[in-house]
Amino acid sequence: MEVSAKPFEGPLLADVDGAMCPSRLVLEHVTSRWGVLVLIALLERSYRFGELRRRIGGVSEKMLTQTLQTLERDGFVHRDAKPVIPPRVDYALTPLGDEAARRIRELALWTESRVPSVEAARARYDETHGQ
Repeated sequence: MEVSAKPFEGPLLADVDGAMCPSRLVLEHVTSRWGVLVLIALLERSYRFGELRRRIGGVSEKMLTQTLQTLERDGFVHRDAKPVIPPRVDYALTPLGDEAARRIRELALWTESRVPSVEAARARYDETHGQ
């Protein structure tokens, strides 16, 4: 069985190393502190704003609003406002958001598993650098 090393179909349209490449801004959005946590949470299910804020923990209302708007604008999150009283708004991943979130979750899981190695490296660094 042959496995393709190339995860995407089609030509590479962006160069993240290029100073003016628009992919840098997209990368910044999906890898921001709150962007990562929003995308990973929405992998579980759709959430209402308050539920999502409680699920993530530590995010201000303003930052969550900004993050959701940014991810919606980029096409990663779908905002579903239902015309009911009281108003109900649900947030869910789009197919593009689902793809990004799965990749980011893998990095987050790897990061969690490597914390002991990072802490050991920090301790060695601090010992040799007098901190």
